[in-house]
Amino acid sequence: MSQTILITGAARGIGRACAETFLDAGWRVGIMGRTPETVETVAATHDAALALPCDVTDEAAVDVAFDTAMSEWGRIDVLFNNAGISALGATIDEIDVETWRRCIDINVTGSFICARAAFARMRAQDPQGGRIINNGSVSAQVPRWGSAPYTSSKHAITGLTRSISLDGRPYNIACGQIDIGNALTDMAAKMTTGMPQADGSIAVEPVMDVAHVASSVLHMASLPLEANVQFMTVMASAMAYIGRG
Repeated sequence: MSQTILITGAARGIGRACAETFLDAGWRVGIMGRTPETVETVAATHDAALALPCDVTDEAAVDVAFDTAMSEWGRIDVLFNNAGISALGATIDEIDVETWRRCIDINVTGSFICARAAFARMRAQDPQGGRIINNGSVSAQVPRWGSAPYTSSKHAITGLTRSISLDGRPYNIACGQIDIGNALTDMAAKMTTGMPQADGSIAVEPVMDVAHVASSVLHMASLPLEANVQFMTVMASAMAYIGRG
C-alpha cells in the first residue's frame, strides 16, 4: 500500500509542486486548500489525489478534511504543513494590527490546528506514528527588511516544530522543518524584478526552481520513522541570506 500525505496550501506554489512530486513518486496525496474549485482542479489530475478543501484556520473544517482522509485511506503517514501568507515591505510602525493578526492566524494558528489534527490521528492509528513537516522559511532564522509579522510567524513555527518533536517521541511521531529561500513561485516572482534590501536599495535576487523544494520535502518524508531531518535549509545558492543585514 502506498504511503499517504496531506499537504496544506497544495493548490498552488510550493504546495502544488510538492503534491505533483509526491504523486509522481507513487504516494496518495490529500490536496488541501481554501478554494474548492482550485483544489478540485489539482486533485482531478491524478487518481491518487484526494480533494480536501478547507481553511486551515477553521478547526471544524480541518477535522472534516482529516476524517475524510482517514476514511478514504485508513491512515495518515505524513502532514506537510505548508499553507501560509507573506506580509512584507513595511517597518513595524507602518503595519496595521489586522495584517499582523491575519499573518499569525494563517501561518501559526493554521499550522497548529493542522498539526494538532495530524498528531491525534497518528497517535491513535495502528501501527502508531507518522511524520509532520512544517514549512518554515529562511526568515525563521534571519529576517528580511520590513517583515515583522512574517518573520515572527516563522520563528513561531520553529518553536512549534521543536515542541511537536518532543511531544511525539512516545508515539513514534517525528517532526521536522524545511526552511526555504527564494524558490521561484508566483508569490516569489517579484524577486526577479527587485526587492527592498536592508540598506535601502532595491535589488534583483537569485531564485531557484521550486522542484528543488519538492524533492527535499520528499526526501524528508521518505525516511523511516527511526530517522528524522530536524531542520533543513534549501535556498538559492547566491541569495542574500548569510549576513543578510
